[in-house]
Amino acid sequence: MALFGFLGGKKTTVGLDIGSGIAKLVVIDHSANEPQLVKVATTEVAADAIVEGEVMDPGIVAEAVRGLFSAAGVKQKSVVTAVGGRDVIVKKIQMDRMKEADAREVIRWEVQMNVLLVAAKRELVEGRMGLLTEAGLHAAIVDVDAFAIHNAFELNYPDAMQGVVGLVNIGHEVTNVNILEEGVPVLTRDLSVGTRRFREDLQREKGLAADDAEKVIQGVTQSADLASYVEARGEEIAVGVERAAAFLATASRSAGGLARVFTTGGGSRIPGLNEALASRLKAPVEPANPIQRLAYKDTAFDAVSVDEVAPLLMLSVGLALRRAA
Repeated sequence: MALFGFLGGKKTTVGLDIGSGIAKLVVIDHSANEPQLVKVATTEVAADAIVEGEVMDPGIVAEAVRGLFSAAGVKQKSVVTAVGGRDVIVKKIQMDRMKEADAREVIRWEVQMNVLLVAAKRELVEGRMGLLTEAGLHAAIVDVDAFAIHNAFELNYPDAMQGVVGLVNIGHEVTNVNILEEGVPVLTRDLSVGTRRFREDLQREKGLAADDAEKVIQGVTQSADLASYVEARGEEIAVGVERAAAFLATASRSAGGLARVFTTGGGSRIPGLNEALASRLKAPVEPANPIQRLAYKDTAFDAVSVDEVAPLLMLSVGLALRRAA
């Protein structure tokens, strides 16, 4: 599902996820019977150049994107990107079902249909388009974060397309909570907590250097100090998931609660976080792998470690999975 645009006859799709901490680029080839991931590249984005999804310094971000494409050797200028955050609304609503015949006007008050409402501020989309232009690129499609994430999730977890499922993308500054009902994304919420908060907790209260704190939250270095922060920040995330699921249950009058929860993004690697979420939510919680069922070339991860980068790629893979029209 895209806000606008089309890919024409392109056989490859470039998915570009411009995150607050890291920009991710994924190239997928659609020329065979099944999509194949052929290139992955990442680059760090300067601190505070993007704050909670809002680009504060377009020049610095555009420069980082140009460098990313250059280092990856990707010459294609047409990309699929996405917008998200508080200025994007995804909500399941009920509307009166309209009938063509005037004689059946009364029926419209008796029969309803479910509609998925998606809206984004024009300024948000135009800002993203302007950023790409400054980077020497153009958008074939501007998607919505929640739908792109779902796109990759559906490919890799077809057995999770039943009941109510939570898909929690824990990024650098923001956690995206996506609630799926029977495989359809029907509700999305953004929480102002991400891996940066975990790192800052360790820096402020334990005196760790930024690099050392980052190693702890990535699980590279083990530390008992992390447990209390995981419990506290995990509680924030769990409450956000609970509220989103409760709102859906009220709106749809569905008796079913969360059947499963999947985490992705850099936060899905934080030791003990999935267990803390499972304890609070009373539902199974597991990390989602965006390449679990996606074919990829052996050379796709030449520039990065597949184990380290895979949790970060759910959004960019979902964008690159958009097929040529």
